[in-house]
Amino acid sequence: MILELADIRIQPGKQAEFDEAITRGVAQTIAKSKGYLGHKVQKGIESPERYILMVQWATLENHTVDFRESPAFTEWRGIVGPFFAGPPQVEHFSLLTASE
Repeated sequence: MILELADIRIQPGKQAEFDEAITRGVAQTIAKSKGYLGHKVQKGIESPERYILMVQWATLENHTVDFRESPAFTEWRGIVGPFFAGPPQVEHFSLLTASE
């Protein structure tokens, strides 16, 4: 399992609109993609324009190739991209340890 972590900063005052957009965007595009295993979206408390999107993928290629090179990625960016204050910072992680 691979964890995609996207640190997203949006334009000030757009939180309510972005909440709807990211929820809809994940459901319409990411959740239907090959290798998608689940996701979480966290909203900033001290920084209300900051969101952390965590997507679990079966393989790195499911995100970097299967999703990013598909029409679904273009649709995703069309839904959430207008809210971005700058490009999201995206990194991938593999699990080292966990608690149940």
